[in-house]
Amino acid sequence: MSARVILPERLYAGYIFDLDGTLVDSMPVHYRAWRWALQKHGAPHHVFLWEEFVAHGGMAAPDIVADLNEKYGLQMNTGLVADEKRERYAWLLLNETLPVIPETVGLVRQLREQGIPYAIGTGSMPSGACETLQSAGIADLFPIMVTPADVPPGFGKPRPDIFLLCAERMGVNPQDCVVFEDAEPGIQAAMAGGMDYVRVGECAPVRD
Repeated sequence: MSARVILPERLYAGYIFDLDGTLVDSMPVHYRAWRWALQKHGAPHHVFLWEEFVAHGGMAAPDIVADLNEKYGLQMNTGLVADEKRERYAWLLLNETLPVIPETVGLVRQLREQGIPYAIGTGSMPSGACETLQSAGIADLFPIMVTPADVPPGFGKPRPDIFLLCAERMGVNPQDCVVFEDAEPGIQAAMAGGMDYVRVGECAPVRD
C-alpha cells in the first residue's frame, strides 16, 4: 500500500495533528456509528453516505447534525444525536483495535525524541479522542490535546480556534506550525490560522 502522507522536508517549530484519519485509521468505525445514530433519529438512508461523511471530517458532532438538519430540512436534536453517536462509537470500540497510520505516528515518535513540540487538534470530544488513542495503543504519546470542549460552541473546524489553541499551548507562533489533516474542514482551519498543512490520504470508503 502506498504511503498516505509525504512528510515535509522543512523543520517546523510546532506540529499539529488531527486525530481521526490522520493518526489513527478510525474513520470507518466513526462512519458506522454515525449511520446508526442518524437512522435511529429518522434521517433518510441517503443522508450522510461516505462521501458526505468525509467532507465533514474534523467538525464537531453537534455542528455536523446542525448542518444536516439545515441541508435536508430535518429536525434532529443536535445534542442527542451527537451523544448517541459518541456512545455507539465507544460501544463499537469494545470489539475493535484501531490501527495507527504509521507515517504520522512515526513522525510523532521522532518529534518526542527530539524535544520538538507537537499537539493533537481534533474535532472529537475528549472522551471519544481518548478512546481512539487507547484503542490504537498510543495514548501516552500526546501530552497536549485540544478538542471542541476547549473552544466556544460553534468555534470548531473549519474555524482556526482549535489549532490556534494548540499553538498557544505549545508556546509556538502559529505561522511556525504545520498541521497534518485528512479532511477539508481541517485544511480550511489550518489556512485560516496562517499555518502550513500536509494533507493525509483518505482511507478506503465504506459502502452501505
